[in-house]
Amino acid sequence: MPPIQFAVDRREAGKTLAAVLKLRYGLSWAQAKRLVERGHVRVSGQVESDVARRLKLGKRVEIAAGAIEVKRADKPKTKEKPKPAAPPKAKEKPKPPAPPKRAASGPALDPDCIVYADEAIVVVNKPAGLTTVRSTEDVAEFGTHGQRFLTKTLAGMLPAALGAPNKPVIPVHRLDRDTSGLVVFARTKAAAENLLKQFRKHSTERRYLALTRGTPEAKKLDSVFVRDRGDGRRGSTTDFLAEDGKRAVTHVSVREVLGKLALVECRLETGRTHQVRIHLGEAGAPLCGETVYDRAVNGAPKPDDSGAARPMLHAARLGFVHPESGEPLSWEVPPPEDFAALLKELRGK
Repeated sequence: MPPIQFAVDRREAGKTLAAVLKLRYGLSWAQAKRLVERGHVRVSGQVESDVARRLKLGKRVEIAAGAIEVKRADKPKTKEKPKPAAPPKAKEKPKPPAPPKRAASGPALDPDCIVYADEAIVVVNKPAGLTTVRSTEDVAEFGTHGQRFLTKTLAGMLPAALGAPNKPVIPVHRLDRDTSGLVVFARTKAAAENLLKQFRKHSTERRYLALTRGTPEAKKLDSVFVRDRGDGRRGSTTDFLAEDGKRAVTHVSVREVLGKLALVECRLETGRTHQVRIHLGEAGAPLCGETVYDRAVNGAPKPDDSGAARPMLHAARLGFVHPESGEPLSWEVPPPEDFAALLKELRGK
């Protein structure tokens, strides 16, 4: 049996090797990963070991003989003699139309969103508009059955995308629904415990890119967060002994001044809820598209002429020590299309 060979077409160009194998042969992520790890796949004549390698148009891919089974087209069926028509049945009352099925809400998970996966962890480039994980309040209110009718979450969609629909992933941190970028899930309890310890010790690397209204001062922002700063919003307090207070530390640097706006990088030392959004808002440079942390306590919102449809925040870089191998790992992904388009527009003004 000869090896399977094909050239990357326009539909596949730019996709990862795993995504192309899944698209062409209906493989799961896990099957594609095993195929590559076992050395069964060559790209341009060389054995390819990176399942996340993006393929260019025209690249020749070769799969070892017998590594996968390609289904053959069914043989044409022979024509059968027509059966005599059945006698007409008595007229039945028309059945009422079936109620329409509930459409799945939220964006679909593109296979290319999976940046890295093994038996212990999975790293995902989360799209903006997708909730990372179901809130504890929703879980308590709707229960296991009721959750099926709620908007899908990234944590809920990942098992099927990984080829293990009955093996839930374990969240160890999260991104806001409207924030894009890198997030890691554990696939075993041991891996989850290890990663949680790293996040608690603040030894992980997390860098965000933000488009802001105004240019913040490049500095370390260090404050104590409370659930209610005085107007129902989360924020910093001057009471360092507040009962529910939690220290929040963000290192801010300005990458580019864009007139009245700016491209800013934020390195997180801690990981509090809405930390970057709150700190930048309090620094007088709220995110473009921000509608919550864009004002002083009981104050008016700061004008926003950016045209952003969401808070422009992207988790661009993530790094930690692999919970099993002990190897330092890091990934970096570019901002999504809406962020990049707004940045390009601002640079052209």
